[in-house]
Amino acid sequence: MCGIAGYSLSVDSRVERTLAAQALLAGIAERGADAVGYAWEDGQRLHVHKQRSGASALLEELRIPPSACTALVHVRDYTKGHPTIEANNHPIRHGAVVGIHNGVIANDEEVFARYRFERQEPEMTVDSEAIFALVDDVGPRAQVLERLRGTMATGWLDERFPGMVFVARGIGRPLWLAEGKRESFFASTRETLELVEDTVRMTLRKRELNEGTMVALLNGCVVARERFRPDSTFVEENPLPAVRAPHERASCARRLAALAA
Repeated sequence: MCGIAGYSLSVDSRVERTLAAQALLAGIAERGADAVGYAWEDGQRLHVHKQRSGASALLEELRIPPSACTALVHVRDYTKGHPTIEANNHPIRHGAVVGIHNGVIANDEEVFARYRFERQEPEMTVDSEAIFALVDDVGPRAQVLERLRGTMATGWLDERFPGMVFVARGIGRPLWLAEGKRESFFASTRETLELVEDTVRMTLRKRELNEGTMVALLNGCVVARERFRPDSTFVEENPLPAVRAPHERASCARRLAALAA
């Protein structure tokens, strides 16, 4: 089971961009150690960094410039798409879309065949790419997510919509949203958002997104909300436990405390 997180900040938010992303990463670190990555937008292009390691190997090297107002963070516990192929690791690019996903898409091969999509890179096999291929083709419309069968909590950036972060929850995976005056954060767990509060020293309004919900974030605010109907008949075989790398959480917590001091 993977971990996802990210933020949307207004240009005048005083939140330190790198420290906030480090807090998000530390919070989700225990959910996977097969690969780790993050993405951010500078108003002109999307930047992606990913590597085969746990979160602790990236935490102190993570850098997001003060001009950036959006970010995505991911730790991977892979199910399909071996992490030795970098393109399978998150954040995943397909066309104009760069996204992260926690869950299992069971009909990804059917989606690629039915809509005649080509893989972003020929060696890719990761199921999550189906989400971003559909969004790249149709745009950020919640109903397009109804074409997927599986479990899903996801977030993405789209070069066609500068400054926006899109977040959606299907079934079978948690997703929490937290809002401040000029900031919005999302993460797989409430505890991750509480860690952000402690680290950046602010109070956030936290709530769990309902299944079948997509929200759009811009300048630190929720600017749109749509509903969709995920396939509730899907049953996941042999679901993975949420905590997969407790040592990563402990290591990141110690290092984050030093960084925030």
